[in-house]
Amino acid sequence: MQIPIQTGNSMATKNKYIPLIIGVAIAAGVIIGGKLNFSDTSDNLFTTNSKKDKLNRLIDYIDYEYVEEVNTDSIVDVTVNGILHNLDPHSTYIPKEDLERITENMKGDFVGIGINFYAYKDSIAVIRPTEYGPSERAGIMSGDRILLADGDTLYGPSISNDDIGEKLKGDKNTNVKLTVYRKGEDELLEFDIKRKAIPIKSIDAAYMLTDDLGYIKMNRFAESTFKEFKLALIELKDLGATKLALDLRDNPGGFLGIAEQIADEFLEDDKLILFTKDKRGKEERIYATKRGDFEEGELYILINENSASASEVIAGALQDNDKGIIVGRRSYGKGLVQREMALGDGSAVRLTVSRYYTPTGRSIQKPYTNGESENYYNDYYKRLRTGELADEESIVVDDSLKFTTPKGKVVYGGGGIIPDVFVPVDRLFDNETINYLRRRGHFGYFVFEELDKDRTIYQDISKYDFINNFEVSDDIVVSFQNYINKRERTNITFTVYNAEIKRLIKATLAQQLYDDNAFEEILNKEDIMVQEVILLSTEYPNFKQ
Repeated sequence: MQIPIQTGNSMATKNKYIPLIIGVAIAAGVIIGGKLNFSDTSDNLFTTNSKKDKLNRLIDYIDYEYVEEVNTDSIVDVTVNGILHNLDPHSTYIPKEDLERITENMKGDFVGIGINFYAYKDSIAVIRPTEYGPSERAGIMSGDRILLADGDTLYGPSISNDDIGEKLKGDKNTNVKLTVYRKGEDELLEFDIKRKAIPIKSIDAAYMLTDDLGYIKMNRFAESTFKEFKLALIELKDLGATKLALDLRDNPGGFLGIAEQIADEFLEDDKLILFTKDKRGKEERIYATKRGDFEEGELYILINENSASASEVIAGALQDNDKGIIVGRRSYGKGLVQREMALGDGSAVRLTVSRYYTPTGRSIQKPYTNGESENYYNDYYKRLRTGELADEESIVVDDSLKFTTPKGKVVYGGGGIIPDVFVPVDRLFDNETINYLRRRGHFGYFVFEELDKDRTIYQDISKYDFINNFEVSDDIVVSFQNYINKRERTNITFTVYNAEIKRLIKATLAQQLYDDNAFEEILNKEDIMVQEVILLSTEYPNFKQ
């Protein structure tokens, strides 16, 4: 990849704007600081004053009088980002063009036709229609290529994901006519599909690990998460679950209120879930209610270094109330609460408005320095370097932040939730090369191409038989190796990681053939943290930390 190089003239042009940008930044800081002064009443918060007039007048001068055209919107955006960067690592600015997508994701659904797809070889290839969604009901199948939507072309080298989304999404209950190519059919197929609300799932998997131990994996805390969780919990209880493993690994959090609802399912009436405190010292305490459906069940919470925010609220609430067993590695360490506020032009800011504390009174926010976020976000590499991810003895605790639970268990604040049972990182599976291949989507693309050669091979294999009996051949691993070397222009071999590669290929096959549940079931068969939970629940059922 070529990197543009600044010429002398372009650098000079850039330099002459520096005083302008600094001036606007200072003025913007004054005015935005005034707008976010919560000591004002709501009536006065956005009223006109001389400081605000000054910024408005400066922007007008630049718009109408400055010698060259300047994008003042971009200057203001840079200024807002700069201000927030100097507050804390979690106060963020959301530009107008990103807000709709982020809001949709946290709402938990969108209006569309219900397909998982790849933009594959200049066409839209259906990986799998959403279960019970409008496309599945209309007859769309895995492997179909969508060529036209209401007569508009959806193929070619210039097609983008934005183009696809624009043509396939729309208002609820409106229709879209699709023209589809299906391998083996002599003619193109036509489908008339009514758009519906399509859920963005928060629950990746829910199934029984043993006869009495249920498992739920949750990937975030969106508006729809509690409803999904509740349905999964009821289904597992109907299957005989008296114990539950709630997997919050790599869950970055989301809505605080959703975490409170889920914690309420496990805690007895009037138990403190958490409390928040703002800069004036005002406290808000959240207690468990009578609604809990799993207050008597045996409970295991799985966390790791990427479990953050709302995930830590649940882990902390349970640990501090001596409920269940926290299994895994020290969590991320985010104890700040943000509130989203509109800025009037379609953009918004998520501003940190308070800290939250676990029931014993500990803050689990890891240390940060205002304006210096690089070290904060590179904390994972520090943990890796110090050996903390592999050895429990390497976890550094602050004795001045020691707290005690009602039953006498010692817990610590100051940077994440330390688990009751430590499980080191799986060195073989958590490998940089394998993780890179997963992030790049190579497993998914390769498996799709393999399936696309002949899907009839798998049509008579049930999900149960596939999970328990299907084996990936060495030939498939060699094919994947060749696939990677061709696309990455490298000469990699998978001799050392042969078993892990087979497991990921099999899991991805199951995901594309069946569902996400099958993907997690296959990976969990060799997952050392899941296996530790099974061991705790069977061989040590009365384990107490």
